[in-house]
Amino acid sequence: MVDASIALAWCFPDETSAYAETVLVGLAGEIMLVPGIWELEVANAILVGLRRKRLEMSGVEQFLSLIQQLAPMQDARPVVEHMRDVLPLAAAHGLTSYDAAYLELAVRRHARLATLDGKLSAAARSTGVELYRGADAPQVVS
Repeated sequence: MVDASIALAWCFPDETSAYAETVLVGLAGEIMLVPGIWELEVANAILVGLRRKRLEMSGVEQFLSLIQQLAPMQDARPVVEHMRDVLPLAAAHGLTSYDAAYLELAVRRHARLATLDGKLSAAARSTGVELYRGADAPQVVS
């Protein structure tokens, strides 16, 4: 499972990292599971990047080709059920509802989570979610 921070590291040249590349290689032959918000979160960041001239359309097209190859599988769940599970996780761990959506999906589907977000990494660890490992994965000090 990949959050938007990882996917955007594949898109924005100034956000690339060894960890994001390790995750990309690790996805070979795996299903890339994402919550329902993923595509809009990623699309919005790309739009902002284009407006701020951090990206050009050629880079976006390359990124979209990569995403097409990875074929993300979007989790579908009734909205009310999803909110009932996301809100308590967000409150308990001080997360946004967006980040809690990734955590909820990882917990429910017993999926490894890849993120560059330290707070989300800490919440994942405290709930027993396995994180992708890598050289520059977010470190959480206990």
